[in-house]
This record gives sequence, C-alpha cells and structure tokens, in this order.
Amino acid sequence: MRYYLISGERSGDLHASNLILALKKLDLEASFRGMGGDYSREAGMSLAAHYEEVALMGFLEVLLGFNKVLKYLSLIKKDLKEFQPDALILVDYGGFNMKIGVFAKGEGVPVHYYIPPKVWAWNQKRALKLKAFTDHLYCILPFEQQFFRDFGCEATFVGNPILDEIAKFKAHDFFHQKNQLSYQPIIALLPGSRKQEVKNMLRVMIAVKPKFPNGQFVIAAVGNLPRSIYQQAEKAGIKVVVDQTYDLLSHANVAIVTSGTATLETALFRVPQVVVYRTSGISYAIAKRLIRVPFISLVNLIAEREVVKELIQEAYSVDQLTKELNLILANIQHKAHILDGYTEIKEKLGNQSASETTAKMIIKSLRK
Repeated sequence: MRYYLISGERSGDLHASNLILALKKLDLEASFRGMGGDYSREAGMSLAAHYEEVALMGFLEVLLGFNKVLKYLSLIKKDLKEFQPDALILVDYGGFNMKIGVFAKGEGVPVHYYIPPKVWAWNQKRALKLKAFTDHLYCILPFEQQFFRDFGCEATFVGNPILDEIAKFKAHDFFHQKNQLSYQPIIALLPGSRKQEVKNMLRVMIAVKPKFPNGQFVIAAVGNLPRSIYQQAEKAGIKVVVDQTYDLLSHANVAIVTSGTATLETALFRVPQVVVYRTSGISYAIAKRLIRVPFISLVNLIAEREVVKELIQEAYSVDQLTKELNLILANIQHKAHILDGYTEIKEKLGNQSASETTAKMIIKSLRK
C-alpha cells in the first residue's frame, strides 16, 4: 500500500519514522512519501518537502510567515494528489495538518491522525473538525482518548512513542570522556529544537550559570541547528553536546527544560526539572486568552497537578530559576515529591508500543 505522511518538526519526524518502520514490517510492499525530515527519509520515505523549510512557531510568527505556509500547503496538496495514497497519516503539526486532512477527505483518501492536535488546550470545538475528516485518532496521552470520544471521534490511546525511544536507548559507556566533561554534578540545559525557541530560551540559562559554581552546565544541542546558535553559551564556559540528549539526561542531576516533549523525556529519565518558556509578547498575550488548561508542561498535564515548577514569560528570570534549582538541589522532600510524580506519570502511560499498535490498527482499517 501507499502511505503519505506529514510531520512538521523534529519530534514529529522521529515518531513518523518509527511508524514507517512499524508499517514496513507489516506491509512488505509499502511505499512512503510526504513531508518530514531526516528521520523519515532514513526510514524510507521520499520527501516532497523538508519540514525545516516551513517551520514556524508562535501566533505572531505564523502570521508573518503566512505566505510561506500557503506555498507549502499548495505544494503538498498537489503532491498528495499525484501520489494517490491508500492512506494519509498526519503526525502532530495541527494547524498545517488539519488543512491537509480536510483536503484529503475531499479527495476520498482515508485520513489517520497519529498524535492529534492538542485541541483540548484551546478552542476545543476544533475536535468537531477532526471528527469530520479523520477515520481514526491515535492518542499518545492517556486523557485524550475520552476527550475526543466525547466529541464523537473514533479515538484510541495507543501508548506514548517516547517510551519506545527510551526503551531502545543504550547509554554511552564513556559519555564524560567523549565530551570532555568533569565529574561535577551536571545541570542539563534543554533549550528546544527550533532556532527561534533556542534563541528565546538560552539567555537566562546562560545567566544563571554563575549562581552555581559547583555545577557543570551542559546543553543538549540538536544537529539540525547551526552550531553558531550555541556560541554565546560556549563563550560563557557551558559545554555543548550534540544529539546526545538521552545520554545527557541519563547522567544529569537536575535539568532546565523548555516546555515541550522534552519535559516528558526528562521525567521518564527521572531527572528533577524546572520547566521554562518564553515567546514574543504578542504571541503570549494571544495564547493566554485562548488556552484553557492549567499547565503547559506534559508532566503536569498528565499528572493533573503540579509535579514540576513552570516558569513562563516574565517568571522565567535568573532570580526565579536560581530559587527553583536551589530548592531541588537542597530540599530532599521537594526532590522526592517530583520523583513520586514521575512514578505516577509512568504508570499512567503504560507500556505498550505506540508505533506498533498504531501501524496494526491502520493496516487493519485499510484491509477491511
């Protein structure tokens, strides 16, 4: 069968690639095309476009880049029509993918949504739009299944793909030596995977370093961004390790993490963390009016309570960050509270393989 997949950023591309590999095992004649990144290409998908060409974040940024989005929407629609897939598989990337999903439905292509948009966070009525064009939603957060079913969607919690990634991970035996690190306690910095995001987040992370002279600050950098973006941190004496996030987390004592998938990864590695986020003033003002959930981190959303501290916008400051890091490092009870929360989250996520479960369900649906 022919599968068309669309992902729009690094983590979505990773999860799409694992789904491609799972589909290949079950469908020996499968062919793949779509929009994604290096992971999907390595898994065997022919790229109509690389997500880096169209990546945008924040309400203001999307507005200013609207013409670019329209260009790629048109390109993908044309390519999808020419490829004539047996199924369209959307992976996260809500704003773009919902538009492509509506188009595909009109063309008679079955639409399967793996990692559906977080419509439960704001404008929940968008769930009705998802119902209108999707054949099935494959949810990766435990509370999503019932939320979508309440809107009449066909939805199933398939487990979380991060668990699959961590299960495959094997720590490097000589991580410290490989990266010329000392054996001082490691304070891991995870500033994000997009250029704009990293620029927004690094300044405060760098500024807090002098407050912890006995700690070793190490950035989890991503190889798809230019090394120059981390230059300011390196000048401040902060080590940078590239594409070694899991190795870094497996050795870290505490972490400062930009809100996103990385907060859950950090929790599953049982590293106490402070979650941080800052965007443009306009984007934040719009988001604050629209968002209907009490937390921004996946850790707190899954636990349905505050397990880790979130420092957002103006609260993301050197003073506040210093205070929270000291609390984790010096207060045993506070650290235990965080780790107990992590245990609870792991139990809620279960242990099934999201990629394999989703692949089986998609193929079963198509073969009916």
